[in-house]
Amino acid sequence: MSAPALEHAAEASASLPHLFTLVGAMLIACFYAGKLIKKTSLPSLIGYMLVGALFGPSFKQFGLELFTEPVRESLSFVTQIALGFVAFSIGSELSMKSLKRLGNGIVWIIFSESFAAFLVVTGLIYAVTRDLPMALIFGSMAPASAPAGTVAIIHEYKAKGSLTQALYAVVGFDDGLAIIIFGFAAAVSKSLLMAETPGHVSEGFFHMLKAPTLEIILSIVVGTVLGFILCQLVRFIKNSRDMLIIVFGVITLATGLSMMWHLSLILTNMVVGFVLVNTRRESLVHKATAPLLEIMPLIFVLFFCLAGAHLQIAALPSLGLIGVVYILGRSGGLIGGARLGAMFGHVEEKIKKYVGLGILSQAGVAIGLALIVNAEFAGLGAVTDGVSHGSQIGIKVITTITATCIVFEIIGPILAKYALGKAGELGKATR
Repeated sequence: MSAPALEHAAEASASLPHLFTLVGAMLIACFYAGKLIKKTSLPSLIGYMLVGALFGPSFKQFGLELFTEPVRESLSFVTQIALGFVAFSIGSELSMKSLKRLGNGIVWIIFSESFAAFLVVTGLIYAVTRDLPMALIFGSMAPASAPAGTVAIIHEYKAKGSLTQALYAVVGFDDGLAIIIFGFAAAVSKSLLMAETPGHVSEGFFHMLKAPTLEIILSIVVGTVLGFILCQLVRFIKNSRDMLIIVFGVITLATGLSMMWHLSLILTNMVVGFVLVNTRRESLVHKATAPLLEIMPLIFVLFFCLAGAHLQIAALPSLGLIGVVYILGRSGGLIGGARLGAMFGHVEEKIKKYVGLGILSQAGVAIGLALIVNAEFAGLGAVTDGVSHGSQIGIKVITTITATCIVFEIIGPILAKYALGKAGELGKATR
């Protein structure tokens, strides 16, 4: 082995004790922070995020940054696996029987809240900036949600009822619709920017839609195949501990394939759970999912602590007018759109009143879309002061979405708990 390779191996092994020590200390700190926060009637996950933020880059000037960038990078797999478990748990709650009880109203809600958020944000950003490509991009970011916050509240407070089922369905399916909306909006924006770029030949509208369409279709196909594989495997498992190993393995496999093939991690794992719950008898589904309830609290602690460690609180002052407009427009579009869809879908009153409040969380998917914009729009459009129009949009989108996600990650779970409480669906909080 060469000297550089030996040095690299030594550095890697030396970092492991640091990682284990940090994770252990953070788990204990998050546990007690969650208990303390719960005494204020706020969800425990706010405490987990605060611990992560305290020891993340937000307070590095005070020498508190234990979650450095290399550490966050080393632990990024935890976030991916956690999202896989969240998505699988959503899918396993979406039985066709429960969806039929909710009726067509749930479809109305999903389409209405997604397109309302898109249209409201697009219109408001255009009114402020008079920049149509930028307005379309910001509008396409608005429907994307972060299901982890909502699902964590449901698990922590053991929520049950029709609103809970509606929230599972909405946060599960609207990310897929958000990716499609983004694909269309990005294609139109890119065409407008290319028209400004001297000598640049447009790829064509439908060609630009190819990638997001394939992502959705392949995610569903891979999730379906893995779902049926899981169904065959669980038939022969008797022991709950063995069941946990198999389910954990399939979720991790689905997560790895999604990352490797650039698929939607959330949609793929959700389809795995959806196939299980709709093709196997209820007793077997319960046997397969029950062991997950024992490890989900640990997953949520790790996930939200790391989410807090990624928060750049220093970015909040950079919100500006566009950021404020985005927050107000997205909130109004989602809440108003969900209520409008519920009215057209003739759902029960508590779903109509409160479903919009439970879907405001936003994080990973939106930031991922912002990174795509920053990479693919660079160099496109007219050049002003040495910077292309596309690059300006990319910088503005990343800065604004990063800052607004901090706001939505904090208020989203709080409002989800409020909505479930008002609907009378909160059970006894997990101690």
